[in-house]
Amino acid sequence: GGFVAGGSGGVGSIRWGGLRDLGNVIRLRTVTMEAEPRVMELTGEDMLKVMHAYGTNGIITEVEMPLTASYDWIDVIVGFDDFMDAAGFGNDLAIQDGILAKLITPIAAPIPYDYFKRHQRFFRREQSIVVCMIAPHAMDAFVAFARSGKGEIVFRADQEADLKGLPPAYELTWNHTTLRAIRVDPTITYLQARYPSPDHLAHVKAMVDRFGDEVPAHLEFIRFDGAIGAAGLPLVRFTTEERLDEIIRIHEDNGCWIFNPHRYTLEEGGMKRTDDVQLAFKRETDPQGLLNPGKMIAWENPDYDYRSGKSFLFKGLQKAG
Repeated sequence: GGFVAGGSGGVGSIRWGGLRDLGNVIRLRTVTMEAEPRVMELTGEDMLKVMHAYGTNGIITEVEMPLTASYDWIDVIVGFDDFMDAAGFGNDLAIQDGILAKLITPIAAPIPYDYFKRHQRFFRREQSIVVCMIAPHAMDAFVAFARSGKGEIVFRADQEADLKGLPPAYELTWNHTTLRAIRVDPTITYLQARYPSPDHLAHVKAMVDRFGDEVPAHLEFIRFDGAIGAAGLPLVRFTTEERLDEIIRIHEDNGCWIFNPHRYTLEEGGMKRTDDVQLAFKRETDPQGLLNPGKMIAWENPDYDYRSGKSFLFKGLQKAG
């Protein structure tokens, strides 16, 4: 319930997209914050009123989601001398419909060597990597595909004699990457980005060329509205708040969307757009504003302009009615 209330994607998004995509959540049961609480069963577009609303308009007590076939996924890591080669490999792998992957994560050097301490012996410090989870039946095809590129397979869990102490591949990816870096260097922070398709690799390269090791790149390939795209969770070697704001502005000026993890309100983070429907639902389910107070600017400030042209991951609900 917490992830549905605040999350957007993660491991498996390369196949199934994000939580915002209709069908990835079947039903939500929520309880309202009224004098006489009601239990609400939400399906279809009605669920979008609660998803990624951070618990501002109801307490999620039950989530129903679809399942698919279970595989004994194999963790694989491919090393590259150049990060953009790693990014290109990840993109090319993502569009291989016959190679079943659950995770495709390019990460720039020196992040893997410096911060993935238990896997460190598999990398050189100057090596960028792509972390993958591949279905067993697709491994021969994956190996053949990898051979055609510029990378080398540096780790295969199915061929490693001693896996003791090694975390699974998904614990090197998404925001686990950030957490592992912070354990070594507490001054590091991060951003959340989207690089618009179909030119997402060009946007990535522009930012890599601009910032270099000040903002080490970390991509997650995802399926977004039916097309392959790239989300970014780049690390930031923090110096000042002013520089962090400048880095965000430069991304946005170059067409890269930033969902700012350094803002705590619903609207400023850029994930979910507030509109009349969202506000009306909160008035209905939490008339006293007791749930997560201060999280929704449009609730606290009637004059707030939520109709701005800013890009949001979760669009407004006006069409949902």
